[in-house]
Amino acid sequence: MLTIHAAALLLPGGGRAPVPGGAVAVQDAVIADFGPYGELAAAHPAARVRRWPGVLTPGLLQRDAVRLLEESYFPDPREADTLGTAPLTGGALDALGPDDTWRAGSVRRGLHRMLRHGTTAATAAPTAPPALITAMRRSGLLVTGAPERPGAAPLLDPLAGAATVAEATAAPLAVGERADLAAFDVPDEAALLAAGAASCVATVAAGRLVYRGR
Repeated sequence: MLTIHAAALLLPGGGRAPVPGGAVAVQDAVIADFGPYGELAAAHPAARVRRWPGVLTPGLLQRDAVRLLEESYFPDPREADTLGTAPLTGGALDALGPDDTWRAGSVRRGLHRMLRHGTTAATAAPTAPPALITAMRRSGLLVTGAPERPGAAPLLDPLAGAATVAEATAAPLAVGERADLAAFDVPDEAALLAAGAASCVATVAAGRLVYRGR
C-alpha cells in the first residue's frame, strides 16, 4: 500500500529548497515520489495519508552508535527513580556489577532511543562486534561503512553540533531509494537545530513506522 507522509515543511536535502506543505510518497520500503502534498495527493488519490506536525526530513545518521551501545547503559524506565533516564557512562557503569548481563536490555533500549531521535542509519567499522551489527539491523537501522565520528564522548543526538540538517542526515530523498524519514514538532530548520533530535515525533525506516511519539 502506498502511504503519503505530509508535514508543514519538507526538507528533502541534496541542495534542494525546502517545500512548504511538502510530502513523501512511500511504496513498501522505497520512496515513490516527493514534493508538494497537493501534487502527490492528486497523483495518488487512493494513498493512505499520515500527517505529521512541523518538519519532515530524511532519516538521521548516528555516527556514534557502536560507542553508545558499548560504552553506555540505557536505564530501564523502572530504574528512573534511582538511575535517571540519561545513558550512564564511565564510573557509573561500575554500579551495575562485575558482569555484563545488563548489556542485552541496554542495547535494546539504546536502539529504541536512537529511533526516538529520528535515526534511521548508523555507521559501524568492520571491527564492530557482529552482535551489535545484527541488533542494529533488526531494529530497522541501515548500517553503513561511513566513518564514525571521532572525538570526545558519543552523542545520542545526531543533530548536536550540526550547522544544517543535511549534515546529520544519512542521504537526501531520492525516488527509488530506501524510505527513511523523520518528523519533528518544530516550525523550521533553525528551530530544529536549536531543539535537537529529541523533538522527533515519528521515524520511518525502510517504509516502516518504527517510532511514533503521539
